[in-house]
Amino acid sequence: MDDQGYTYYGFKNCVGGFFEMPTSDARKLLPKHLEPLEMQHERSILALTCFEFTESEVGHYFEVVLAVIVPPMVEPGKPLPKAAFYPFCVGATSAAAREHATERWHLPHFLGELDIAMNEFDDRMEVEVRDDDKPVLDLLVTKHKYAPSKNLYNAFMVDADSDRKFKANIYMGAPHSEHEEETGSLTLYEHEMTAGLTIDDVNTYPFREQWYQAGLQTFEPLLEI
Repeated sequence: MDDQGYTYYGFKNCVGGFFEMPTSDARKLLPKHLEPLEMQHERSILALTCFEFTESEVGHYFEVVLAVIVPPMVEPGKPLPKAAFYPFCVGATSAAAREHATERWHLPHFLGELDIAMNEFDDRMEVEVRDDDKPVLDLLVTKHKYAPSKNLYNAFMVDADSDRKFKANIYMGAPHSEHEEETGSLTLYEHEMTAGLTIDDVNTYPFREQWYQAGLQTFEPLLEI
């Protein structure tokens, strides 16, 4: 963290996909002050994002984020956010990473240490998330053309103890690939992390895929809302 309160995370790769999900699930997962952003009537958006962090206050670790997409908060003098997330469950490969993100960002976490493998090939990234011998999810994201970027995202959080509500502005600075070719895939398994989802009613292919190559994730200080 620097003197202005910014927090930085260097990463090797960040891949993700947006998948249609039931709006009924999204509403159950969201706090009352947030609304799901619908693709079509009664179909909202599940975002799956996986990181390999190489530089952070707690060292090297992998992280998987399950979130519902919500409308962004537009602020004067800032770019339009590329998307806005409500992370409803985050998993990491180390207790230190989990404690850091819970304390600083109020992110709800799966309490165990996961096994997360990000296997890169010429045209795709294959992600496997496991809890010991139990599968959690498999995600495949495919490559497209890359362009230099610095994209703004909103993330919304709620402190579980006090019910205080927060927003963080997050910048992703890295070569960025994004497409809607529907060539990726998602397999969800019955697990504590996926308990809020009607698995059979979540699309198994993404309508949008993203891949950030090595770069920097920057958090502005939390804003209470």
